[in-house]
Amino acid sequence: MTSCCPAPEAAPRAALCRVDDIPDGGSLRVDLEAQPLILLRRGAAVWGYLNRCPHFSVTLDAAHGAVLTYEGQVLMCAHHSALFRFEDGLCIEGPCQGAALDPQPLRIEAGSVYAADSKPRSALARLGPRSSDK
Repeated sequence: MTSCCPAPEAAPRAALCRVDDIPDGGSLRVDLEAQPLILLRRGAAVWGYLNRCPHFSVTLDAAHGAVLTYEGQVLMCAHHSALFRFEDGLCIEGPCQGAALDPQPLRIEAGSVYAADSKPRSALARLGPRSSDK
């Protein structure tokens, strides 16, 4: 005898941070499922990238975890001084010029930053019962 049950919904992930946790024109280092990310913010816009420089695959942050930004426009690799644009992660100066950072799709909801493929914790309550629960 076999039984068919609906697959349980994946547990929603917590927010990576609040938008206001990222300094305007600056950066914040966070982890997504043990994967280090760099979040960048300019005004209401937020971008996310894996914390990995395309030049030798080293982290972008310094030993103490700080990621340097310049005039709210570019971030700088602490190891090679490569400069990357906020908007697309493209290296505009340095040893990996023309390469780009690996983007992490994000979404903003109610002032919080989430990985784009996650649901906020409150989403399950808003969804209501599944049709199979009726």
